[in-house]
Parts: sequence; structure tokens; C-alpha cells
Amino acid sequence: MAADDNRPLTLRDVSEASGVSEMTVSRVLRNRSDVSQATREKVLEAAKTLGYVPNKIAGALASQRVNLVAVIIPSLRNMVFPEVLSGISAVLEETDLQPVVGVTDYMPEKEERVLYEMLSWRPSGVIIAGLEHSEAAHAMLKAAGIPVVEIMDTDGKPIDCAVGISHRRAGREMARAILKQGYQRIGFMGTKMPLDHRARKRFEGFTEALAKDGIEIVDQEFYSGGSALRKGREMTRAMLEREPELDFLYYSNDMIAAGGLMHLLDAGIDIPGQVGLAGFNGVELLDGLPRNLATMDACRTEIGRKAAQIIAARVENPDTPTDPVIELTPKIDYGDTLKRR
Repeated sequence: MAADDNRPLTLRDVSEASGVSEMTVSRVLRNRSDVSQATREKVLEAAKTLGYVPNKIAGALASQRVNLVAVIIPSLRNMVFPEVLSGISAVLEETDLQPVVGVTDYMPEKEERVLYEMLSWRPSGVIIAGLEHSEAAHAMLKAAGIPVVEIMDTDGKPIDCAVGISHRRAGREMARAILKQGYQRIGFMGTKMPLDHRARKRFEGFTEALAKDGIEIVDQEFYSGGSALRKGREMTRAMLEREPELDFLYYSNDMIAAGGLMHLLDAGIDIPGQVGLAGFNGVELLDGLPRNLATMDACRTEIGRKAAQIIAARVENPDTPTDPVIELTPKIDYGDTLKRR
């Protein structure tokens, strides 16, 4: 093959470079066992030297599947989801499966489009964030005929199986911890709902637990877009101007909570004596703050790992038994911003 020849490489090129038949090259590249180790090494070295990449589409035409796992998430800017992806990748890199990522921006109509495109490539499985989908997306997932794992949430009925945490339970547990420390006048700040279903469920669990103790949220505010840190500072300042008697601030995520913490420190407010605060997610990036935030770990890396393990096992053996719901248990980290009696 001439050095300036830009035509696609073929099995014949690898055959000529390695000195074995095209049939043998095909066996090696399909990882068949009926080839000697010496021949296998010769073929793989020739393919590597040439830069040959097998045409997986040709094989997929026969099997009706490609070795791709569709991973559909709401955002890459939210630090939660890269950690989920790391868990997925850690498992799949030990298999022939490769994750391919689609982002929905929390928009149901975009989720439909991303899902349609990904399913058209006939992946071997789907990992998708959340249990809430449009009717069209739900129908596509139901009819896909492949393993589907819905992740991050267990408060609902999965299409196939789900791996995550109960966000309503997480909200209730945080509320109980706050009340146990004697806080009574509580404000809440979070992302706009209902598009962020998991934040909404935490808020519902949180207010439900407060109500059982006769406590109501004194003030609440929601935001969308822009810097979460800056929004946290701005909303916290505005809320305390409206309600200076607040003694606890609960945020739907750690990033806006970090912004709130910075405002309280700048204002010279005693934390957690005068005002306590807590977020959600357990974001390691914030470990260097002047105070460690009270938070709750969302088990995101483990969620990714377990979801990928389910897909890999089911691809290997479709009859592999799978629990319909795998619920992980997050724990509260009191940090320096939530009193402990």
C-alpha cells in the first residue's frame, strides 16, 4: 500500500502485511480461539503498524447489535455526572463494551432526540439518568429489547431495572438531622423544579419530615442557569435580608451551598451556631473550603459501577437474574456547618 494512498485499509492489507490468509486475519480480529498464539501476535502487530481498525458495522449487520452502551445524562457541567461516568468506564473497560454519552440538558424533548439517535445504532444496552421520561422516550426504552438501567433514583417504577438512592428518603434524613440539632427557622434554596426531578423529590421528603415536627419552610428560592457559586451567594444574601431570623439554610446541591457559605463567612456570621447550612452530593472539589460543608454523598461512582455491571452481565448472558431496584444508602457528613450535640 502506497504511503500516500488514503483509501480505507482492508483485511487484505493486514493479510499481506502479516503473511497469513484473510480468513485467519478475520479470526484473530474476532478473537476466535482456533488460531495459534504466534499467528495471533503476527496479525495484531501488522494491524497495529498499519493503523487498521476493524469495521464493526459489518459485524453488527449480522448480530443486529454493536458493542456500545448508550449512556444518557442531563449534564456534563454538573460534577455529579462525570463521577458516574468514571464508575461506568471502570467496569466497561474490562469488557468489549464501550460507553457513548448523550446529554439532555434536563429537557424531555432533547432526551427523546438523543435516545432515538442512540437506539438507531442498536447499542447493546442503555444507562439513562432518572425514572421520569416522556411517553415517547418510555415507549422507545420499553421496546428496545436490550438491558435498560435507569440510574440516580429509586423513587418510582423502573422500565427494566434501576440503581440509585431514594431522594425522598435523603431529604427526610437531612431534615431529621437538622431538627435534632435544634434548628427551627429554615430556608431552602435550589434549582428550578420540576425539571430536576431528583432535587424535587429531596425537597418533598425534606418538607414532609419538617411538617411531621410541626415546622414549615420559612422562605425558599429557586434559580436556573449561571454560576451556581455566584447564585448561592446572591440568594443567601437576599434571603437573610428578607428573613434575618433564619437559623438554618438547606441547599439542593453543594455548589450553591458553597456560595452561601462564602457569603456567611464574609458577613461574619457564626457557623453553625448562628446559622447552619447543608448541601447535597458530597463534591470532593469543595474539600478545600474554609469550612467543610454538611452534605450527603449521592453514591454516584458506585451507581455507575453497578449499572455497568448489570449491562455487562446481561450482554454476556441475557438470562442473568437482576434485581429490579438496587437502592444504595447515602450518609450524612456533618462537616463544620451542622451542629452535633
